[in-house]
Amino acid sequence: MGRKVRAKATATVSNLNCGFDILGLAIREPYDFVELEMTDSGVVEIAGIKGCDSLSHDPEKNVVGVVLNAMIRKSGTKAGLRAFIEKGITPGSGIGSSAASSAAAAFAANDLMGKIFSLKELVTFAMEGEQLASGTAHADNVAPALLGGITLIRSYEPLDIVKVNVPPELFCVVIHPDMEIKTSMARAILDKHLTLTTAVKQWGNVGGLIAGLFSEDYDLIGRSLTDHVAEPKRSALIPGFHELKKTAIQHGALGAGISGSGPAVFALCRGESSAKTVISGMRTFMETLGIKYNAYLSPVNNEGATIC
Repeated sequence: MGRKVRAKATATVSNLNCGFDILGLAIREPYDFVELEMTDSGVVEIAGIKGCDSLSHDPEKNVVGVVLNAMIRKSGTKAGLRAFIEKGITPGSGIGSSAASSAAAAFAANDLMGKIFSLKELVTFAMEGEQLASGTAHADNVAPALLGGITLIRSYEPLDIVKVNVPPELFCVVIHPDMEIKTSMARAILDKHLTLTTAVKQWGNVGGLIAGLFSEDYDLIGRSLTDHVAEPKRSALIPGFHELKKTAIQHGALGAGISGSGPAVFALCRGESSAKTVISGMRTFMETLGIKYNAYLSPVNNEGATIC
């Protein structure tokens, strides 16, 4: 009892336009941190939260608490866990805030428990946090947050996660406007049924994107970054979205779109120099909107969750 461990998990960009709920990649910043202490209380406690005043200290209403309780039940341990959360990723940002906390909590708890669970099992625990946060146990953020790199969720029943090749020159730019979009609301506005024509176009882009990533064909990657499912509905929630996306492409991005549920907007680029040009152009456009924002430029982060 009393042993402590601290883990971090990074922000993620999910969907990658065409891969709704099945594709995601990890970037290098920002991070969430979760520090855990093993106790003899037999219960989970949220002892402190830094960086966000809106999150609940009730373990049944906090993604970290939900994840830790699920792991305690599965492990059969009689010990308790006391959690301290440090938020570096703004909730409702579209870059995997709840996923990063869930992933860091699962990774830290597994370390305290003697690494009794596999990374795939940690994904399933972290998905319970996503269930609380958004109403859906999706893995497109928690998988890359835990495993790093680019991940494909080939199947949810049973869970089948595939690591996708990361082309060496692939960079990601993210613009996060200072506003919040709740994932549950962004999911609610989507069409529940798709026409066959729309589905076929989306499947083609998913196949093209995966093929482009493995063959390191940057032109094919760019041609495949088109979303016929979520973007037509969600783009209305993001001020200036279409102009910002157009700006990214005009400055050399392979493609651009909504990160997760938004409001963050991402662009994929070939090479750091191109990414710097793209982020500069996107920054200039954001200044014309008069909206505060954060901007991130990163290669794909292959590291995944770590003890720190």
